[in-house]
Amino acid sequence: MFLPGLQDDLRVDGRGCEDYRHMEIETDVVSNTDGSAKVTLGHTAVLVGVKAEIGKPRPTVPAEGYLEFFVDCSANATPEFEGRGGEELGTKLSNTLYKVFNNKRSIDLKSLCICAGEHCWVLYVDVLLLQCDGNLYDAISVAIKAALFNTKIPKVHISSDEEGGKEIELSDDPYDCMRLNIENVPCIVTLCKVGHRHVVDATLQEKACSVASLIISVTHKGTITCMRKVGGGSLDPESIFEMTEAGKRVGKALHAPLMKLLEQEESLGKKRQKVGFLG
Repeated sequence: MFLPGLQDDLRVDGRGCEDYRHMEIETDVVSNTDGSAKVTLGHTAVLVGVKAEIGKPRPTVPAEGYLEFFVDCSANATPEFEGRGGEELGTKLSNTLYKVFNNKRSIDLKSLCICAGEHCWVLYVDVLLLQCDGNLYDAISVAIKAALFNTKIPKVHISSDEEGGKEIELSDDPYDCMRLNIENVPCIVTLCKVGHRHVVDATLQEKACSVASLIISVTHKGTITCMRKVGGGSLDPESIFEMTEAGKRVGKALHAPLMKLLEQEESLGKKRQKVGFLG
């Protein structure tokens, strides 16, 4: 039932092949985090919280901080997440997110360094899948970018004690904080091959008809930072080229309206309307 319409760039819900469903974004939704965001994409809902903690830098990069990802696939989102199914998907998602976001091209990891070789900021990014109706990667990546935009890291003041050691003091002033530069943080675009066409933001029904998918992370300049094929089917070189070009085009177009929305919401401060489950 999907295939005839796809040839004419028309899907069952009225969208074109490269159109997203309606998306809602809300930041600063979890009080005990340093940054948070909730994204609803169609009937897929994702909640992301970022917690900044002081840790020890990794020996290979002593002058950089780093990110850690954990994805919780709630069984309430879909029955498929019950038991081991949710665990395996959570690990798979976490590994992909680590490759996409935890690198110098996405975030200035040196800005997370407090004292080279001794102390750095570690950003723990927790992802909770609240509802699942396809296209998890895209929804999660938008939620992570929004949560990182919302993240406020306390300013650190280093002083020396009487014995010559270093003492770290965190500012108590909520406005005396460091913000992350998220300009180069990519968004993920998932393209599913259905018949002879590819679709963006596939629903679960469309996903079931797909032979394989291409997951592409794209920056605001249209640069691809990571690409991965998922699914049991194969993709011919021509399809990969077409899907890659479409991913670059769709991903690049996603960043500007997202950043505009985040900046508008922040400028409203406490006046902004709560649209999510905390409204």
